[in-house]
Amino acid sequence: MSTKRQVHLAAHFPGVNNTTVWSDDRAESQIAFSSFEHFARNAERGRFDFLFLAEGLRLREQKGRVHDLDVVGRPNTLAVLAALAGVTSHIGLVGTLSATFNEPVELAKQLATLDHLTEGRAGWNVVTSSDAFHGANFRRGGFLDHADRYTRAAEFVELARELWDSWQPDAVVADVTSGVYAERSRIRDVDHHGPQFDVTGTFPVPRSPQRHPVLVQAGDSDEGRDLAAAQAEVVFSLHTEFEDARRFSDDLAARLERVGRSRDELLVLPGATFTLGDTRADAEERSRAIRRAQVSPATAIAFLEQVWNRDLSSYDVDGPLPEVEPDVDADTITRGRVRHVRDPRAVVQTWREQAAADRLSIRELVIRVSTRGGFVGTPTSIAAEIDRYVQERATDGFVVVPHTNPYGLNEFVDSVVPLLQERGVYREQYEDGATLRETLGLSGRVRDRQGVLA
Repeated sequence: MSTKRQVHLAAHFPGVNNTTVWSDDRAESQIAFSSFEHFARNAERGRFDFLFLAEGLRLREQKGRVHDLDVVGRPNTLAVLAALAGVTSHIGLVGTLSATFNEPVELAKQLATLDHLTEGRAGWNVVTSSDAFHGANFRRGGFLDHADRYTRAAEFVELARELWDSWQPDAVVADVTSGVYAERSRIRDVDHHGPQFDVTGTFPVPRSPQRHPVLVQAGDSDEGRDLAAAQAEVVFSLHTEFEDARRFSDDLAARLERVGRSRDELLVLPGATFTLGDTRADAEERSRAIRRAQVSPATAIAFLEQVWNRDLSSYDVDGPLPEVEPDVDADTITRGRVRHVRDPRAVVQTWREQAAADRLSIRELVIRVSTRGGFVGTPTSIAAEIDRYVQERATDGFVVVPHTNPYGLNEFVDSVVPLLQERGVYREQYEDGATLRETLGLSGRVRDRQGVLA
């Protein structure tokens, strides 16, 4: 009898891009601790593997104004996670922290401290930042090319692992008789000299419960996927449609094999929204209402402007797409947003064809093209679909992204989680004292800086 694969779920705190409907009557503060606390406690009630916080290094702007497709306000990730450590007991706490504008010793120290505070529940989503707009908030500025930022990130992670491994597990002896607290011979000084970093000294934090915090990666470029294959234990993916998700999983499996790793050493968790209803028709109607709230008239115009690179505020959001062509030569009017569009003219032509074929207004077109994969249906149908993805190895689970804060996860926890438990594919209780790595079902061993399991 075959054993069913277990579903892994993470909870993404709302507040990135226009997924979050901050105008909803139920929406509350994005920075008050009460919002983070409710969200974390609710995710833990749902037996989620971890809570996931995004981070912004600077507020985005469009045409010189603060751009509120993101909910404005990005409090410090590590401070929030440290506070949540005191009101949770089992759920992992994962933060997004840039390897471009942080320094290895400082960040390794902060993450090791978080792992101690949580008794082994810390995780780090390793991201990179390449644009000068973000860089202007930092001493070195935005000088890194796209490829160089991954070169820096790879050495950053290698050095962080070296720092975390510099204390042997038994280095703290606390021997009252001899008066020795830490045995110096069991603490190795770090002497690292590479293209990106020069570090010589003693790491100030003893080995943490997990030895290394769990490493998460979210980049989708070739360089990002290579970094994930070499270093990550969890991938936060954009690929939510079933066949696309399976292709992404297969691609990572091939990259893992090339670096001597097994597919079982890496969990792939796409971000996914959800809309529940008593019937499929009810869920679809709710989904349409949510999408219109997510794509307000101002949001629709701002979305087009990011591709056209022009001021389009004079256009009627319920009218046709602009006839003017994109301005590909001017400086971008959007500052602080990753630009995924490589050829705006080709994108505009495709959108015009779609709009003409289906008689779509600007807002209707934006709703269609900006809707990412998500689950729409009854609790029973959504639980079945999540299970299908996991059993057929398209994914290992999902990062659940609700559209309101802090209560947006409640309905999923109340109605979908019990059905997954009934299917025998989702935990009913946490294992007492489990680290995040153990909760994720990953090996208790971690890789050292050379990538060797130990």
